[in-house]
Amino acid sequence: MTKKLTFPPSFVWGAATAAYQIEGAVNEDGRGESVWDRFSHTPGKTHNGETGDVTCDHYHRWEDDIKLMQKLGLKAYRFSIAWARILPQGRGEVNQAGIDFYSNLVDGLLAAGITPWVTLFHWDLPQALQDEGGFAVRSTAEAFVEYTEVITKALGDRVKHWITHNEPSVYTLVGHWYGEHAPGLTDPATAIRVSHHLLLSHAWAMAVIRRNVPDAQAGITLNMNWTVPASNSRADRELQRMVDGQWVRWFIDPLYGRGYPADIVQDYTGSGFLPDGLAAFVLPGDMAQIPAPTDFLGINFYNRGIMRDENAPDNDPPLLVPQPKTPENWTEMGWENYADGLHFLLCRIAFEYHPTQIYITENGASYSTGPDADGKVRDDLRQRYLRTHLAAGHRAIQAGVPFAGYFQWSLMDNFEWSFGTSQRFGMIWTDYETQKRTIKESGHWYADVIRANGLAE
Repeated sequence: MTKKLTFPPSFVWGAATAAYQIEGAVNEDGRGESVWDRFSHTPGKTHNGETGDVTCDHYHRWEDDIKLMQKLGLKAYRFSIAWARILPQGRGEVNQAGIDFYSNLVDGLLAAGITPWVTLFHWDLPQALQDEGGFAVRSTAEAFVEYTEVITKALGDRVKHWITHNEPSVYTLVGHWYGEHAPGLTDPATAIRVSHHLLLSHAWAMAVIRRNVPDAQAGITLNMNWTVPASNSRADRELQRMVDGQWVRWFIDPLYGRGYPADIVQDYTGSGFLPDGLAAFVLPGDMAQIPAPTDFLGINFYNRGIMRDENAPDNDPPLLVPQPKTPENWTEMGWENYADGLHFLLCRIAFEYHPTQIYITENGASYSTGPDADGKVRDDLRQRYLRTHLAAGHRAIQAGVPFAGYFQWSLMDNFEWSFGTSQRFGMIWTDYETQKRTIKESGHWYADVIRANGLAE
């Protein structure tokens, strides 16, 4: 017998995008250069040298894209502001054309009955600020406050949902430690400084949002996967501790008043990454400011990580092993499809940190299934991924988790950062040659879920 899983009446159903990934028009209407413009135009940094110069051309096609959102029945749309469209140099002179673009977009969404959710920073720092040191220097956090002031005054009369930062862990580690994202640095000491200034700028921006949009709902989005040790060995448990500490606890603990985790501080100090200690850039009063009250926590979840220390001598046999590498179990990003991880993570965060509300601000799967002879995109694997993850989220609600909304990543296929257009997460197929959009079968399925406010398990 089929079981119907019904979500709370107030549950928010949406989809998400990011400015550099969809907008294009990078040299139009006064937009300044961002770190992703510079990075993607650097040979060898992205798949086939692809850039976001055009991508989905959303800057010119936003009205048609809103019509597609209406067909999907979206209740909310999460998008990011391109900082360099608003302040081409990162601070100072305001570019009115950039303000007008987002103002028109917001008006169009509201007219369509879709609630706008704005992310202030989704990794596309103005290059002018990076040239001054980027988020490794405190002045960039101050510039973020100025930017927040400008955009909240411009849109705050209509936009009531705000996210300060998207995935500060990824911007920190992948962009400044591993060098695989903009700005492409490989300096752990710089990365640690960046993490602190991101968190500090979040707190400062929250104060601006509260002042300019008194009725706002505001928070931050963190990237979190469900990580577990492969065995009970000391080596595997140590690896899991370190990965969870770097990626999750380092960012969420300060937000909830716990400071930076002592074990990771010790790791960084022992590795020589903090030669002068945290006091070199964590100034008196900083740690008391970072836990600024928020209305929600956004979580981006994609997969499980089984931590196995392959270099440990005589390691214990693993108790946990990944699922067989079939398309059903692994997406084309090489990420395991493990929906139970979402349930476990939601419960962990809810009961350990007690956020008022949790939104899944990104969740989705990359599959390259394209239009068939009938012009339909029968992406059954993506539909399976979404169905199992929504069911896992429903179980979390039943367990008492304040899971209040779900934003599928992504509205449409787009420029997937260093992977270029080789990875497709969208519920809408994008033909990059013609810019034709086609709602995939998973998109039609999601529209049914929204209409029913639930799904059949």
